[in-house]
Amino acid sequence: MLLFLTEGPSYGALLLARLQKELPFCFSDSSNVYRSLQDMERNGSLETYWEITESGPPRKWYTITSKGNQELREQAEDIRKRLANFEFFLSHYEDHNQDRNEK
Repeated sequence: MLLFLTEGPSYGALLLARLQKELPFCFSDSSNVYRSLQDMERNGSLETYWEITESGPPRKWYTITSKGNQELREQAEDIRKRLANFEFFLSHYEDHNQDRNEK
């Protein structure tokens, strides 16, 4: 969600829709999204404001803070390291299966 918020403010339902549409495997539902947004707001990664219109219900918008951007950089580094481990695992797994299939 922080990554999407680097592109500009958003609200919860729109973030969930983007997660479901754009991620290859989305494991989130609305309760997870809103719980995560609340947690990130509490820890200072997000700021919020309310938009009140005459034509619809009030909507809570989220924006990323400098702390959120730092958190995002740390997450990117963690993902790079995990990706290297996953690639190692898959490579060795494929080698192992290939050896077994040749016997």
